[in-house]
Amino acid sequence: MSGARGEGPRPELRTDRPHSARIWNYWVGGTDNYPADREAGDAVAGLVPGIVEAARAARGFLVRAVTYFVTEAGIRQFLDIGTGLPTENNTHEVAQRLAPESRIVYVDNDPLVLVHARSLLTGTPEGATDFVDADVRRPDAILQAAAGTLRLDEPVALMLLGILNHILDDDQARMVVRSLMDALPPGSHLAISHPTADVHGEAMHESMRQVMERGGTPIVARSRRRLEELFEGLELLEPGVVACSRWRPEGGGEPPEVAEFCGVARKP
Repeated sequence: MSGARGEGPRPELRTDRPHSARIWNYWVGGTDNYPADREAGDAVAGLVPGIVEAARAARGFLVRAVTYFVTEAGIRQFLDIGTGLPTENNTHEVAQRLAPESRIVYVDNDPLVLVHARSLLTGTPEGATDFVDADVRRPDAILQAAAGTLRLDEPVALMLLGILNHILDDDQARMVVRSLMDALPPGSHLAISHPTADVHGEAMHESMRQVMERGGTPIVARSRRRLEELFEGLELLEPGVVACSRWRPEGGGEPPEVAEFCGVARKP
């Protein structure tokens, strides 16, 4: 089963301004981006060495986190908010490859993401893949729409990957996380990835200012401490909030630290 639902008319597609989803797509080698996105992406890369590696490490974290949810936590339902542009190893592909009966709801409100999601995000016959056009700042609307596909009385993996950085106010970001997790039953899990200035310091903040000056989506970097606060009331799993490259890496050893941090927690 697959489908797509939304809140109303789509926002205007602006290709003359950079957008984080398209910049990200450019960094990971995709083709769904425009000159404004590539120029902004190159500007950030000039200020923050390793930002492309950070983007790819974040994708690796998604794969490992979803694999953990399916194979170790036994979760078969996923609410992925801030979908971004489809690439390889999207949440539904990883989950349904391991457990075909998995049910996934994607949420985003970028018009370009919506176009590609409707055509590419199809799931297995045994499971379900749905797409909701909604803003992360409206958790009640998201939960209401997601209930059409997910059983919200059974554990859900909530994926907030590269999305809370577009909520500039810490209190509002915490409210969004709390509202979503409060609606999910015990045994549900939360995965967050988020850019940080802990690695490159002021260069990260400056790169974000430049993107916003170009008309890009508002964005903020948060420290490890501020990210840990987003998991308040949950059981933060080992190794805690770390670089995406260092969250349970395959093959042993400690990979280089990247400027994208992440964490996974369980609702007791």
